[in-house]
Amino acid sequence: MKEYELTVLIHPDLEADLDTPLKKVKDLVTTAGGEIISEDNWGKKKLAYKINKQDFAVYVYMDVKLPADAPLKISNTLNITDEVLRYLLVSVDEKGRALLAEDKKRAAARAESGDSEESNE
Repeated sequence: MKEYELTVLIHPDLEADLDTPLKKVKDLVTTAGGEIISEDNWGKKKLAYKINKQDFAVYVYMDVKLPADAPLKISNTLNITDEVLRYLLVSVDEKGRALLAEDKKRAAARAESGDSEESNE
């Protein structure tokens, strides 16, 4: 199975009961043979332009593992789902992720060594 990033923009009117549309998306992933690794609700944000006469949307980001045929099934279903204004399903760039993790480690090491130098003076 391959790793993907799925970002879903949910209709802002559903913010009060977000569990229902999220359950639909999660069920869609699992019935396609995939699994959800992590989920992050980014909250309600203003859109850059109107989508279906809406200025805002609730952003939800998920890391998922999917078999080869699942992305097409998920895309076809999300295209006709009323609760979802937009979605983005992209495969994960492992090299890019490794570089980001390495950069974070370096930044943490620099911050740590900078703190110890200040305390020695």
